[in-house]
Amino acid sequence: MDILLNSALVVVGIAMLCFGGNWLVSGGVKIAKKLRISNLIIGMTVVAYGTSTPELAASIAAGSEHSEIILGNVIGSNITNIGLVVGIAAIMLPLMLERNTIRKEIPIMIGVSFLLIVLSLDGNVSIYDGILLLAIMLGYTVLTIKNISKQRNEIKEESIVENNFYLKSFGLLGIGITLLYFGSILTVDNAVILAKEFGLSEKVIGLTVIAIGTSLPELITSVIAIRKGHTDIGVGNIVGSNLYNILLILGLSATIGSIAVSSDVFIDYAVMIGFSLALMVGLKTKVINRKIGIALTIGFVAYMVLLFFK
Repeated sequence: MDILLNSALVVVGIAMLCFGGNWLVSGGVKIAKKLRISNLIIGMTVVAYGTSTPELAASIAAGSEHSEIILGNVIGSNITNIGLVVGIAAIMLPLMLERNTIRKEIPIMIGVSFLLIVLSLDGNVSIYDGILLLAIMLGYTVLTIKNISKQRNEIKEESIVENNFYLKSFGLLGIGITLLYFGSILTVDNAVILAKEFGLSEKVIGLTVIAIGTSLPELITSVIAIRKGHTDIGVGNIVGSNLYNILLILGLSATIGSIAVSSDVFIDYAVMIGFSLALMVGLKTKVINRKIGIALTIGFVAYMVLLFFK
């Protein structure tokens, strides 16, 4: 009976994620047009922050006593974001990459991933490492704000005559983020209960159940954005979320308490880097086509299967 209840709550949580993702995208696009900010920047800031709140909540809830869950959540979410989210999105519709995304943002995401590996070589992500990650996050945010100011001078303002524009737009954002937050908690908490019934370890739970559960907002938000023709929001959401997962979520978690890193985690680091490097194909083609999407999705499924049998 309990298992049926937990399963039902997972379904309710996913429904909340669907509605939340839809309203988050709608509000973000409206604000982008009004403030003369590109959809890419909105995707990498407001939408990416909003869809990353479940990872942050899950990591803080895990605390330093469950460092395997924290690290597994971050690594697994980044792998899921590219392998599953980008993979499925590209299968639906080829993803056109803006020059800014190709030349700067994706390389920064990969560079931050390599930095995490370097910080982990001594067997833990210490409090000082966490402070470093947060400092880099602050610097990246400042550069993003400067980029927004520059774009406002380049993008012509569109005339919006909708009454109570800001109230409606920020209302959609607020409702969307709230539903994503509570929907993810509902989904993850009950999914973890179900997973433990099958005797899964904390690391596997972090890499799979929690990582996939907290990545549902990115998946749903990106799919909804792409269906509405905003592929730049979809891609920007993923790149921004992966950056925030390492710099903000892991950085904040490490400052609260040092995070232990076991030797076998480096295999998962390698997989995360591998999926990230797959996006570099866009340097030549400027598009993530369906073939790449299929390859990413198959690779993700294979990785998930190996986790349970290695």
